[in-house]
Amino acid sequence: MAEHLASIFGTEKDRVNCPFYFKIGACRHGDRCSRLHTRPTVSPTLLLSNMYHRPDMITPGVEPQGQPLDPLKIQEHFEDFYEDIFEELSKFGEIENLNVCDNLADHMIGNVYVQFKEEDHAAAALQALQGRFYSGRPIIVDFSPVTDFREATCRQYEENDCNRGGYCNFMHVKMISRDLRRKLFGKYHRRRGSRSRSRSLSPHHRRDYDRPDRRDYRDSRERDRSGRRSHRRYDSDGPRRRSRSPRQSRSPIREGSEERRARIEQWNREREERQS
Repeated sequence: MAEHLASIFGTEKDRVNCPFYFKIGACRHGDRCSRLHTRPTVSPTLLLSNMYHRPDMITPGVEPQGQPLDPLKIQEHFEDFYEDIFEELSKFGEIENLNVCDNLADHMIGNVYVQFKEEDHAAAALQALQGRFYSGRPIIVDFSPVTDFREATCRQYEENDCNRGGYCNFMHVKMISRDLRRKLFGKYHRRRGSRSRSRSLSPHHRRDYDRPDRRDYRDSRERDRSGRRSHRRYDSDGPRRRSRSPRQSRSPIREGSEERRARIEQWNREREERQS
């Protein structure tokens, strides 16, 4: 019996717990829902309810005074908000996901979901945000049960084919530009990359990386292309792989031990002369 209840927890077959609250952290019925909304006592994800107010909140594409709004201005307003929130929340720890809902239903409009890498970071942010205001409005923040945003987002919306529009019960996540995503999230990937390289090299092997061989040339070319590589990394399922030519796939010819020692001694002498 216990195994059966565990297998259907948070699904439509679960007659006790609300599946929508479990998947998206919100329910259109609110406190009047016939099923339980079990709020987590700890989670890596926080929900900041109804926090983002778009400039065309009343009528999409039109400002409150009735004048049409340029879509570029709407996107600029959103990205200013996104960057502001990201910089504030990143003070508490590394951010894995930051999603803002574009839904129009009352229980989802303007919802901001931030998922930290560590639960302790989320707990610190929750404590710091309680009682604070943003743009004159109080911040309503709680732990959220959402940990897998693939289950929470509307796949039809991502394909521009959702027939429910803004009143869909799944997340319509507003997208930011590639440049902004690279600017905000890129620092984490660069930091992890440098940390993994430094851990993989022992002091004995670091001496070999001081010599100017072909790897230094390849590393400089990779750094020159880092902007374009990260541009693909964040907006596709994974980095594109280029097929190697037969010339590239062959292993380099190894030198003899005597030649290698003589070459290293020569490089060391040249480096000492430059330093003196």
